[in-house]
Amino acid sequence: MTGTAGQNHETTQRSAALGRRSMVGNLVAQGSAVAVVFVASLLVARLSGAEVLGEYALLRVLPWLTGVVVSCGLPLASAYFLAGERHDDPGLRPTLALLAAAGSAAGALLWLAAVPLLAPLFPTVPVWQLTLLAVTVVTQLLTVWGKACCQGRADMRGANLVIVAEEFLFLPAYGAALLVGLRGADAVVAGLLVGGTAATVTSLGRLARTGFGHRWGRPSRPLAREVLRYGARGQLGNVLLLVNLRLDFVIVDALSGPAVLGVYAVASKFAELMRLPALAMHYVLYPRFSRDGARRAGDEVRRLLPRATALTAALVPLMVGAAVIALPLLYGQKFDSAVVPACILLAGLAVEGAAAVSTAYLFGVGRPGMNSLGMGAGVAVTVVLDWLLIPRYGAVGAAVASSIAYLVTTAVLVTLTRFVARPRTRTRRSRYAQPVLSVLRRTPTRPRRLHRRRARGAGGADGPASVAAGPRHGRDHAA
Repeated sequence: MTGTAGQNHETTQRSAALGRRSMVGNLVAQGSAVAVVFVASLLVARLSGAEVLGEYALLRVLPWLTGVVVSCGLPLASAYFLAGERHDDPGLRPTLALLAAAGSAAGALLWLAAVPLLAPLFPTVPVWQLTLLAVTVVTQLLTVWGKACCQGRADMRGANLVIVAEEFLFLPAYGAALLVGLRGADAVVAGLLVGGTAATVTSLGRLARTGFGHRWGRPSRPLAREVLRYGARGQLGNVLLLVNLRLDFVIVDALSGPAVLGVYAVASKFAELMRLPALAMHYVLYPRFSRDGARRAGDEVRRLLPRATALTAALVPLMVGAAVIALPLLYGQKFDSAVVPACILLAGLAVEGAAAVSTAYLFGVGRPGMNSLGMGAGVAVTVVLDWLLIPRYGAVGAAVASSIAYLVTTAVLVTLTRFVARPRTRTRRSRYAQPVLSVLRRTPTRPRRLHRRRARGAGGADGPASVAAGPRHGRDHAA
């Protein structure tokens, strides 16, 4: 009993640590990372033009997507298991590390095999450079995995450090490439390779310094299967989320060209500043819900959903005004056409707070499949509307499609979350349903037992039992 109480006390303390201060710290880290990406995009746009900027946007996404898909959502599963009841299992950490190494190798091989298919998307990047970018599949997966392990172990300082480092380290690497005479896509590729390697060293170094490798047990094959099962179910939702966020990038590039993609990428990145408060809430609440248990997490999510929605909705007017002023000022007149798509995207992201809290809850209580259902609904809208609107309206059509998809996704996620988190009244319903179930369970070959229930006092749950009430079934008595 004492051991159980001690474990509950430890869980309460660790959950309490993932509170407002952690959310504020993560918001600062996420904001800093977005600011760094903004500066990097601005430099690439000014120095190399919209076409290279569009390729840079894709090269930041595709290697990461390759790694996490091949690893069956290992980063997501790592955070869940390190935060949950299995966090003290001596075989967990070596199992996760082994899966990370295997996923990195498999992802790099898949990238190499897909280079001929990727080449048309990058007209200014030579094939040999695309081949070399297989390294970024490894570096991005290991960086994200290390960050997720920090998140699951409630090391928010470490997670925030990696969040900033993985974006910031591109800048000095890109600057060094420019100094040695590289230009255009060559400088971008060099920056991604060198900066990604430095980010991986930072991420894994944080794990080493915080004792991730101490007192390891033996890797467990059953545990690995369990991790991959959870990760695959959850990663399906993450991939679908990425489709909602980035499928329009690929379609715009294919149907309208890299120049239009560069304009749309600027609008999309600006609008996604709205996601920063929601991302901070999700990042902290996900491990917190995992530790709290289903009942307490349900109470919390019902309380937080209206507040999160109001927070992001209140930011929309401010962000619209900033888009009208800041985008032409920072990027120049050739990016004036990014203002309207940015404002349209902001409308769809107005309820992003509710989507983030719902996703954190469904992941935290072990229901990642339901999150994938919500994301799937948004993808269906994205695919249909992208192909209908982008050929005719370009970046504006892509923004309309994505905005509607965001709203549909949030509506489905909130509905599923309220269903899972609803207060349970099963005991009362089952008591009233028991007489009906008793009748249904009788069979012709099972005779009805004749006995009388012992009379209850006036304070009994069903009131006093009269002898005249007649015989009851034996299952009623046992109940």
